[in-house]
This record gives sequence, C-alpha cells and structure tokens, in this order.
Amino acid sequence: MDLTLQPVRVRTGSEDERGLLVFADGVLVAVLVCLSDAHGEDAGLWFLEAGFGSLASPQPGKFADLDAAEAWIAGRLAPPRLTPRHPPP
Repeated sequence: MDLTLQPVRVRTGSEDERGLLVFADGVLVAVLVCLSDAHGEDAGLWFLEAGFGSLASPQPGKFADLDAAEAWIAGRLAPPRLTPRHPPP
C-alpha cells in the first residue's frame, strides 16, 4: 500500500489549520491536523480530524509525529491476517 500525504489548510473552527490529506493508493482515507499552541502540552501533535472507512473513529487519535500516524493508518488499512485454528504439528 502506498500512503501519500498532501499538505492542505483545514478550517477546523480553531487555530489548527495546518493539515494533511492522506491517500492510500490514490484514495482519500484521512485528514490529519497539526495541533496549534492553543492545545498546550498537545501542541505539535497530529490529530485524526477525519477518518474514512476503517479509519473512522468515535475517539480520534493523537500522534506524536507523522511516522506514528502513518503506522497507525497502515495498520488499520492492512487486510486482516488469517491464523490457523490449530497450529501445524
């Protein structure tokens, strides 16, 4: 899976305007926003402003950096692994 990040300004109703559109194989899957200084200790963290499909979340996450956000997104988009019911002898 190829994740692509595209910078964008996002109108959130707060000072948080620096955002990224996240595409997986050319399909929009999420919008990330960098939290502003108005968020105190959370300033500079990346926030899942909107997630689509398997990234939709009633409690959006905060990420220390873009690597952490990308890892979470890739993990949620990865197909489920099938595990055998009984391990081979």
